[in-house]
Amino acid sequence: MPSIFTKIIAGEIPSYKVAETEDFLAFLDIFPLRRGHTLVVPKVEVDRLFDLDENTYLGLMRFAKHVAAGVKTAFPCNRIGMAVIGLEVPHAHIHLVPLDEMADIDFGRPKLSLEPPEFQDIAFRISDHLRYD
Repeated sequence: MPSIFTKIIAGEIPSYKVAETEDFLAFLDIFPLRRGHTLVVPKVEVDRLFDLDENTYLGLMRFAKHVAAGVKTAFPCNRIGMAVIGLEVPHAHIHLVPLDEMADIDFGRPKLSLEPPEFQDIAFRISDHLRYD
């Protein structure tokens, strides 16, 4: 059965896209820890990050680096935290979270509740700051 991320990639489930290439997609987490919390996924459905083939893994990391730079510019912070948990969705993915303190990446804390217009604004702000070298 396809994962929810595979359905998002296929356009079967709506998302707030930040960036997309032929092989990767970045979109906002709908249960964000902070404004700018973004998920980065390969389009190929592989459950575990370290089970990706080397080219896909390295490409995902390069793509995540560009997205992280856009997040940091759109939402100034001390740094961008990266988390790979992968228990909730069986599709390799990376969480990018703007950080000013350790608690900002505590997945046990309450999530933000945002309305669609705010998600749209956040996605636009990040995508508007993406630069590919």
